Amino acid sequence: MNINDYILKEIKALRLKDSVKSAQKVFKNFPITHFPVVENNQLLGSFAEEDIQTLEHKDEELVAHAHLLNSFFANEKATVLELLKIFADNNTNIVPVLNKDKIYVGYYDLCDVLDVFSTSPFMLEESETLVVEKLENDYSMGEIAQIVEANGGKLLGVYISEKTNDFIQVTLRIVSNEINEMIQTFRRYDYKIISTHENDIYLEDLKNRSDYLQKYLEM
Repeated sequence: MNINDYILKEIKALRLKDSVKSAQKVFKNFPITHFPVVENNQLLGSFAEEDIQTLEHKDEELVAHAHLLNSFFANEKATVLELLKIFADNNTNIVPVLNKDKIYVGYYDLCDVLDVFSTSPFMLEESETLVVEKLENDYSMGEIAQIVEANGGKLLGVYISEKTNDFIQVTLRIVSNEINEMIQTFRRYDYKIISTHENDIYLEDLKNRSDYLQKYLEM
């Protein structure tokens, strides 16, 4: 699926000579947090809805408030993950798009990009989600992939989901019929298993030992 197919031009970009009132109308008519300002096909920035709606002089041109423009955009070659980061970093649901010549070509809507991501094999294919943790200086993506494949698994995707002090957590999407054996291998390589799994023999053993100890203490 080509993410470029989701570049929108439904709403005409604002211009600096447009009035505050016209910009407020755009934000009133559409559920958007930001919208781009373009002059001669060049992106100048994006106004935030929360800034525009607080302006009182409705007949003023937007040029009088150019200092409120926010500078962010994506290029046509951006991946879905790169786009999601731009959306998150700027707390926006609209991202302007520029081509290789820095010409404004339209915008992405967050809902469309999320739909693309949610229908990818990474999300749709039936799989296990495994979260492992290890010291940042000791973990290796190559080692993680090797452990998965050595246990007959197929790695759909992997990303660093959290960093805390000197430790790093890695989230894996895995297709596997032997998830328990894989989990035990990760433990042998000093990875801590953060996610919970029904068939985790190690945890079942700990539970049985705990139950035995409790019964012993109650004797």
